[in-house]
Amino acid sequence: MRIGTLALLCAGLLCTVMANAADPPSGCKSTVSGDLRLHSLESRIFGNTRTIRVLLPPGYDAPGNESRRYPVLYMLDGQNLFDACLSDVSHQEWGVDETVQRLVAERKIPPLIVVGVDHAGKDRAHEYLPYKDYVGGPDMGEPAGRRFPDFLTGEVMPLVDGRYRTLQGQPNTGIGGSSYGGVASLYALLARPGQFGYGLIESPTLWVGMGQPVRDTDPLVAMPARVFMAFGGKEADNPAVSEKMIGLVRRVEANFRAAGYDDSNIRVVIEPEALHSEPAWASRLPGALTFLFGEWRETPPPAR
Repeated sequence: MRIGTLALLCAGLLCTVMANAADPPSGCKSTVSGDLRLHSLESRIFGNTRTIRVLLPPGYDAPGNESRRYPVLYMLDGQNLFDACLSDVSHQEWGVDETVQRLVAERKIPPLIVVGVDHAGKDRAHEYLPYKDYVGGPDMGEPAGRRFPDFLTGEVMPLVDGRYRTLQGQPNTGIGGSSYGGVASLYALLARPGQFGYGLIESPTLWVGMGQPVRDTDPLVAMPARVFMAFGGKEADNPAVSEKMIGLVRRVEANFRAAGYDDSNIRVVIEPEALHSEPAWASRLPGALTFLFGEWRETPPPAR
């Protein structure tokens, strides 16, 4: 998908009002594979209801695994992760279920639980953004994204931890998203450093708040374990705008490296021909997951 210059990355899955679909539309054949379980979550923080999609690793219910616990990756825009039928704007998906199952089978990553947190439809930008987007949404009201980390840690994570055998704590927990979801993920990574140790940040709209997400990383005090960031060179119609956005990504990378990160714990991928689209994020997903979790070692959950 190409995005107009002024609307670049606007809301990532677009500034259009999107349906908060919980089920595939009639006539669409679901593309989900694996053990994907759905839960309805009523949020006190945002005053709405959404679907939480939990992809379990192969063999989760096998008798020999009844005491095994798993690391967890929380991913935003859950409608676009597993099933193209739910992607009501682009009709494309990340293919998270197929990619994770393949990487686990190839022993490139450990078995893990992936939680897809559905966006809130027309309120997506309001919930995700910690700062106003003066370019993509100049007339938008003050967003509520500074409460999004509270929503994740206070409502989503208790639901998942209460129903599934998760490994808890920062060394066992990642967060990821794209565009506005990438901004929300980066913000949560920095705002809750004791909760999230791994960040998968795709095509982040770093110009929100006049570049405040970039300034949030300077200086870095609390350190996530590993961060993967990526951006495409053709995410805007105007090459100069894409270059400016890539420059912001590079500034975030420089801030991480100034704090002591090196190639072992931060990776930034710039793909010159990549668009702002689910296929682009899907194509980079194997490398992102392998970098983040490929050398993961189990850390027991904190004592209660």
